[in-house]
Amino acid sequence: MQLPPEWTAIVFETIGSTNDEALRRAEAGAPEGTVIVSRQQEGGRGRRGRTWTSPPGNAYSSTIIRPRCVPERAAQLGFVTALAVCDAAAAGLPGERAIRLKWPNDVLVDGAKISGILLESAMAADGSVEHVVIGTGINVAVPPPAGVATYAAACLHDLGDRRDAPEVLHAYLAALAVRLAQWRQGFDGTRADWLARAAWLGERVAVSQGEIRIEGRFAGLDADGALLLEPSDGPPRRIVSGEVFRPVG
Repeated sequence: MQLPPEWTAIVFETIGSTNDEALRRAEAGAPEGTVIVSRQQEGGRGRRGRTWTSPPGNAYSSTIIRPRCVPERAAQLGFVTALAVCDAAAAGLPGERAIRLKWPNDVLVDGAKISGILLESAMAADGSVEHVVIGTGINVAVPPPAGVATYAAACLHDLGDRRDAPEVLHAYLAALAVRLAQWRQGFDGTRADWLARAAWLGERVAVSQGEIRIEGRFAGLDADGALLLEPSDGPPRRIVSGEVFRPVG
């Protein structure tokens, strides 16, 4: 596998979780750009403790990044990663496919989710983020089984992309290196590129935060990446966590 300069891939046939392996190696001092790759995972994890189904035929990787920044800035790596997945998907999909980004880091093609992104980090003694593991699963040939996903999901093959998992993974990692370099120059460029692909920007959305649900117009992102929501009956809200969806009715 060809990687960006100074990056190293460690490839497994089967693994419990690429993120778990990357976190273990990061704690042991593995350098930035160490990428754990596996043909399948037996214990893949998604956001909020969800299980990520990981059969052979898809692209699974976890990349170690050492940003040495405050936690709020490290959280922006979700936007960086989503853009990299978007870039990789756009390189192989037919032009008529609509690729959109749903806050904070979902990648949708024609409204169906094609990937899972999980960021996990560790803090340094000075309060900065010592390392971040960027875990990514891209549905290349196999979508989640019926009944597993609680959202519309698809794989790239069903959408017209004929590349195999190693080709998609290579495209993603190359894009990730470019997007990381952009982010290190500041968040403005990343923010602008994400908003250019944003799903439902300017439209009415709902945000679920556990038992709380808030509705309003999706007005954009602030300088840190928080979602800006304009309710119809109150002041603007800054949303830093939650699930975004389109309200029914």
